[in-house]
Amino acid sequence: MTKILLIDDDEKLGGLLSNYFDRFDLELVAATHPDDGLAKLKSEQPDLVILDVMLPGQDGFEVCRTIRKTSAVPIVMLTARGEVTDRIVGLELGADDYLPKPFEPRELVARIQNVLRRSGSRSDVDGVLRYAGLEINPDKRAAFLDGEPLDLTTMEFQLLTLLAANPGKVYSRDDILNELRGIDAQLFSRSVDILVSRLRNKLKDTAKQPRFIKTVWGAGYTFVGEESLA
Repeated sequence: MTKILLIDDDEKLGGLLSNYFDRFDLELVAATHPDDGLAKLKSEQPDLVILDVMLPGQDGFEVCRTIRKTSAVPIVMLTARGEVTDRIVGLELGADDYLPKPFEPRELVARIQNVLRRSGSRSDVDGVLRYAGLEINPDKRAAFLDGEPLDLTTMEFQLLTLLAANPGKVYSRDDILNELRGIDAQLFSRSVDILVSRLRNKLKDTAKQPRFIKTVWGAGYTFVGEESLA
């Protein structure tokens, strides 16, 4: 059974999530104080940590920084604050995903499953993302479609990597803007659609019959590539 460590000072949340996680074969270990959480990280050896930003004694950012000094365990951060800057800080410190409160437990489970897939079977030890007909190597900034190299711009490659690393997660235009704006400060909402269209063309993909990138009408885009059996 997959073991999840929750570090959150809300005792009720631990009880609620524990019961819900049982449905998905997830075992929850809870800690309401950072010191207790760091101790359980060592003793319990969890597969993933759910870390709240607002904690007594030290905030979740500091706890995340402490964890990353000694462990590469996947981290999903929770916060009641929805500011983009909080999300960026968490990700820069080494968090793997970020979910604002309040949230639906099913969405949290989906995030957990996606992060575990990315850190496990879907991304090999070499860091390469592999799907049926598609291979992406973030370190070498290279991508291959049906064995042939893809000629992608920096923006196209970053967008493809973002989506493929989080299969099933729906990214709104604003989400994509926030992720890619550092590459192109002039990126704006309409240009996201143009960028997706260009990338689809190179992937020989279509909006009506998506092989890799699906449009979720009114919400954004999501990656639907099939997991490689190789």
